[in-house]
Amino acid sequence: MRNRGVVVKFMSNALIVEDINTKERIRCVLRGRFRLSDLKPVVGDIVEYVRVHDTGVVESIIKRKNELPKPKIANVDQVVCVYTLRRPEVPLLILDKLLALVEEANLSALIVLNKIDLLTEEDEHRKRLFLETYSKLYPVVMTSAKTKQGIDQLVEHFKDKTSVFAGPSGVGKSSLLNVICPGANLRTQEVSEKLERGRHTTTAAELLHLPFGGLVADTPGFSLIEVNHIRPDKLKYYFKEIREHGNCLFKDCNHIDEPGCRIKELVEEGVIAKSRYENYLEIFKEVTGR
Repeated sequence: MRNRGVVVKFMSNALIVEDINTKERIRCVLRGRFRLSDLKPVVGDIVEYVRVHDTGVVESIIKRKNELPKPKIANVDQVVCVYTLRRPEVPLLILDKLLALVEEANLSALIVLNKIDLLTEEDEHRKRLFLETYSKLYPVVMTSAKTKQGIDQLVEHFKDKTSVFAGPSGVGKSSLLNVICPGANLRTQEVSEKLERGRHTTTAAELLHLPFGGLVADTPGFSLIEVNHIRPDKLKYYFKEIREHGNCLFKDCNHIDEPGCRIKELVEEGVIAKSRYENYLEIFKEVTGR
């Protein structure tokens, strides 16, 4: 008899599936035909499997409602993009690339500005600019796993949703999860004083149950985000403010050097943040191979 379950963890040669009805977690292997196919299960997939003694064999994958390519996960409601201004100081380009991938997947984004307990008076200007830029586009929550600031607000965003944490190494994703999901006991690692970056402590994406309802995936950190698959003429739709204001002289305007570009005017007027537009140009160069 076929059963249905959710892939909660994927390993090199097996996966852990949580049965939808019994909530039992079963170690499963894939049918041989999956090795010959480009389609393989990812965390968040709903699969059909059969029991074989104490293990299971995955027979098929139910059609996904969505899929995030980086980190690789399916059937999620929102992506929680974790960012820090200090230890480590993360380039805004990384955040904007991640947000573009979220928009490409047609998912909701929540931005978490973490480690605010480390910010000094010298950081106030950067923090204010960050909030002015991104709070107009997405919900932003300022948090500290150490002082617990913003945790209650974060919990409200997580209730009864399937969420995925995403962000570079060292921004405190696992530390935040340990606070909002007591008992998770996820490994954490201090950021290197010398290198100003974190070490990878999460080695594979895994779905965790939240005590107040919902699921959340902790995912491995990263230093690079691949966007080369994005078509240059589609990139403008993955920047929310450009998509909403892109009523230029020419309908196919990519907002680079075309005449009558309304987006460039809005950047000059301060309606669209200069940093966001500059990062749009940088990503456009990357996806066109310029």
